[in-house]
Amino acid sequence: MQVRIVGLDIAKNVFQIHGVNAKGCVVLRKRLRRSQVTDFFANLPACLVGMEATRGAHFWARILGSLGHTVRLVAPKFVKPYLKQGAKNDPNDAAAICEAVSRPHMRFVPQKTIEQQDLQCIHRFRSRLVGCRTQLCNQIRGLLAEYGIEIPAHVSQLRRTLPQLTEEKDDRLSSAAKSLFRALYEELVEIEVRVSHLDEKVVQAFRQSEQCQRIGAIEGVGPVTATAVVAAIANGSTFQNGRQFAAWLGLVPRQQFQRRQTAVTRNYKKGRSVSKNATDSRGTVRCGPCRQ
Repeated sequence: MQVRIVGLDIAKNVFQIHGVNAKGCVVLRKRLRRSQVTDFFANLPACLVGMEATRGAHFWARILGSLGHTVRLVAPKFVKPYLKQGAKNDPNDAAAICEAVSRPHMRFVPQKTIEQQDLQCIHRFRSRLVGCRTQLCNQIRGLLAEYGIEIPAHVSQLRRTLPQLTEEKDDRLSSAAKSLFRALYEELVEIEVRVSHLDEKVVQAFRQSEQCQRIGAIEGVGPVTATAVVAAIANGSTFQNGRQFAAWLGLVPRQQFQRRQTAVTRNYKKGRSVSKNATDSRGTVRCGPCRQ
């Protein structure tokens, strides 16, 4: 019988397939190498293919979509409840994916385009460099504190003060310490240059994207926030309203229960790290203009 739904468990080299027909009966169990996946689905009649939204899922979603299949990505946490009790292996994972994607009220992950992944890569690189810069600044301040030198907690203060401390006229540091701090300062400057280069890429991507400019028209939203939102949700068509977008971000109101009454208080940030860029300091969600 014709395969109606396929659960595909993706990996580095070995892929597991689990297919069912319109009645829900298992009609396909197969294990493929990575080089065999494209040819197999090219010869398979068009059907619904479900995958976990893990590493490489968006690439395979584009490949299988170009072959005429309907691809749905499911978050791993929504697949886990359908996993059969017992050993966790590739066949059981594929069967759980096939079962999860067939649920009528399942929430799916939107597929990312190449442009979205490019934006996401820029933000991932930038975030890592900013974290390295923060780590380096904290290390420098901690080492200087051992010499009795305290610098205000801002990278600009450290960038301005550290060259003065390493001068020959300043005797608060030994010659060996000055040599080490000069190397740390050079490392800090190098990271700053790389962050500035990525900031220029963010601004360039912001100017070239109409969706980013629409989001940037909101007060308080700049190129970093706008490009981060577009990289995550594109035009926002996955969400029916701003409340759903807030729940996806993790911005939910606090609930206090007392005497059978529920009091809803202000929002708090919990969940995805993108919420730091996509919301303001009060936790207000700003996604209205991002839909088309």
